Amino acid sequence: MQRRDFIKKVGLGTVGLSVAPTVFAGVVGKKCNEKICRVAWEELCPTDGGAFEYVHPKKGVPNVLLYGDSISIGYTSTVRKELKDKATVFRFQRNGGSSDRLIPGLEKMERAMFQPHLEKGWDFEWDVIHFNVGLHDLKYLKGGKLDKENGKQVSSICEYKTRLTGICDYLLAKFPDAKLIFATTTPVPEGADGRFAGDSIKYNKAAMEVFKHYPSVIINDLYAYTKPNHKEWAIKPGNVHYNELGKTKQGKEVARLIAECL
Repeated sequence: MQRRDFIKKVGLGTVGLSVAPTVFAGVVGKKCNEKICRVAWEELCPTDGGAFEYVHPKKGVPNVLLYGDSISIGYTSTVRKELKDKATVFRFQRNGGSSDRLIPGLEKMERAMFQPHLEKGWDFEWDVIHFNVGLHDLKYLKGGKLDKENGKQVSSICEYKTRLTGICDYLLAKFPDAKLIFATTTPVPEGADGRFAGDSIKYNKAAMEVFKHYPSVIINDLYAYTKPNHKEWAIKPGNVHYNELGKTKQGKEVARLIAECL
């Protein structure tokens, strides 16, 4: 399928999202300029480095995209280290947040970084896309702050499934040659701010119901991998984030699965 035709196949309007059809940058064939790309990245993603540091594609080296929330931010550096000389690992330009942000976010990245939108910008195809949404969908907010007593859940399970279906249709249609890996949502412990323990299980179950219809998507069960070690890997009790040991272990597991796809 030609990527310019992906909108014709994907009914994105049914999930409340609209994306203008574009020609993916990889078909342009012009050499990209690192200085131009670096300036564009710094405008898109002002950063001091770390997970969000600029990386430049290398000829003949597979290109991997990591998309996800703060958990994925935590393991990005380890994935890059583990896949050094095997792949160029790009990180989405911000915390991916909830499921409604993925498609607009990737479209924003394309407009900012890829040819033909950016002259002498990135000019390649994604070989692997490792993505996750869920931890921000199941949280409760009031006035923009975590509040599970008085807040409203960002995405109901029904909304999550609908948006995840739209995401799968979008990724498969727009990036038909990329291998897709979905990471399950990591555990929510007892006492977590703005989230109820056990909701990760419910949302992961809902995700698996969606992925029954998308057998080509590889599942990285990061929940099952993390759960037995959560107490040792957590920053502190009741926190959904991980210490350096946890981030490193998760990163090695993510890198292992990506390497199998390269």
